[in-house]
Amino acid sequence: MQRLFKSISKTNNFTIVLISILVIVGSSFIMHLLEPDTFPTFFEGLWWTMTTVTTVGYGDVSPATVPGKTFAMFLFIFGIGLIGVLIGKVVNLLSLYQRLKEEGKLSSKKTNHYIFVGWTEKTEKAMAEILEDNPDVAIVLVDSKKTNPCDLEVDYVQGDASEDAVLLKANVLEAKSVTIFSDDTIEDASLSDGKTLLVASSVERLSNIHNRSIYTIVEIRKEKSIPNFAHANVDEFVLSGETASRLIAKATLMNGSTHLFSQLTSRVHGDNIYEIAADPAWSTYKQAFHDILEKGATLLSNGKELDINRRLDEKIPKDAKLYIICDKQTYESKFKAG
Repeated sequence: MQRLFKSISKTNNFTIVLISILVIVGSSFIMHLLEPDTFPTFFEGLWWTMTTVTTVGYGDVSPATVPGKTFAMFLFIFGIGLIGVLIGKVVNLLSLYQRLKEEGKLSSKKTNHYIFVGWTEKTEKAMAEILEDNPDVAIVLVDSKKTNPCDLEVDYVQGDASEDAVLLKANVLEAKSVTIFSDDTIEDASLSDGKTLLVASSVERLSNIHNRSIYTIVEIRKEKSIPNFAHANVDEFVLSGETASRLIAKATLMNGSTHLFSQLTSRVHGDNIYEIAADPAWSTYKQAFHDILEKGATLLSNGKELDINRRLDEKIPKDAKLYIICDKQTYESKFKAG
């Protein structure tokens, strides 16, 4: 008997499921045929069979005849063991799925999501910032670590992000944007930017091959690298160390200015920067500026310039991205679509 169950446990999952279904359905019909008074319908037979093989045993119905009891003893021995093997297989599959997910071996099915490449302390803070303000947003992290280093609710894909197969596992073609962080483990800034450029080029190449528009944001460590990234059609650049140096310089000249910059770059505290759609009723920036001001916000930029106050008489282009400053409550009640 032990050899029999060992042999069953080694059988492939499809065969186990098929045999289990046949045993359950067959036993339900047999009990209905053997004892039509006790089990007047197939469903009554199915109910008794399921409570028996799962060892629940409510005892509300039971065989009353010798043939019925004889078959029940057969089911006690073979049916319960078979279902036990099936449950074990299911548990193993769930454990395997969880392990593969933790190791980043599974493909992400998320769409309209944000992809972050490279795990650093900055990556974690950026993702936490986004999830703090938008808890339902979908994020996929791509990194080469063997297991998911992040405690946040994000999908993890393990591998080299410069490889097409890894990017496709992250469902890059359906992503809203791809943000690539510089590798802090590489001391040479030029080499670090070179690695970032390789990943960015892979993303752009895939977007061209599949005729998809993928918005790319990269962190670079040397300002001199910007022309190379611009040549790769990267959409936005964030200077790593040099940005911090400039903020420190501003704070030196204008004491206390870093509090303002920190507030504008954080979505957790105070007023923040939000993107809004241009109202069709707005013809010029002046109309937009005054309407936005009356709603409790300030028009900051059209996505390209910060001198809106000197462009008030200009027409608003159809593709303009307007950015405003206000608190979260004002944005959600007065400007957020839907």
